[in-house]
Amino acid sequence: MIVGEQKPLDEIRDQISPFKKVLILGCGTCVTVCFAGGEKEVGVMASTLRMAGAVSGQEKEFLEATVKRQCEWEFLDQVAEQIASVDAVLSLGCGIGVQAIAERFPKVRVYPGLNTSFLGMPVEQGVWSARCAACGDCVLGRFAGVCPIVRCSKSLLNGPCGGSHDGVCEISPDIPCGWQLIYDRLEVLGLLDTLEEIVPPKDWSAGMGRGGRSIVREDLKI
Repeated sequence: MIVGEQKPLDEIRDQISPFKKVLILGCGTCVTVCFAGGEKEVGVMASTLRMAGAVSGQEKEFLEATVKRQCEWEFLDQVAEQIASVDAVLSLGCGIGVQAIAERFPKVRVYPGLNTSFLGMPVEQGVWSARCAACGDCVLGRFAGVCPIVRCSKSLLNGPCGGSHDGVCEISPDIPCGWQLIYDRLEVLGLLDTLEEIVPPKDWSAGMGRGGRSIVREDLKI
């Protein structure tokens, strides 16, 4: 899932300060799960901005809506009339959602209410942890399902650095050493001998290095 967190209120207010009528638009998938941009958060944000506006003497109108997925135009079209009626949209979706709104409604000003943080998973109540960098060249099969690109602070592919100690990363005592996790997993599976293989440099061109990426499935196109 995509994990995000709300921007500071002052930054949000600064972005929308020129506008009288703003739609706060939430997303019903990833950012709902991480309690950053679902219907509840839209309501809280709207109330907060209304109160802040009343205190500062600014007259603003805030509309509220949440779609199933901001990243798909068919769901954005469901709120097209509301979007057309406002001066700006404050998206409580990920960065993909913000761009989808901007592309679908090119004449509307769109601003992010969240910082998109990483691709991750919940590890306990109120805690989310990064698990994937969307690098475009997955190596999880080689490392027993533990990603060294994300779990190792240095993204090392051929073993740990000299800074890890007692299974903890030198960056912080709160960060487990990614390579300790890989070793432990390989040991459980009886695959420690695979560590003797030298992993070649990663092909970063499959990732962000080649600009705007896309995937085309000809068998699914209409």
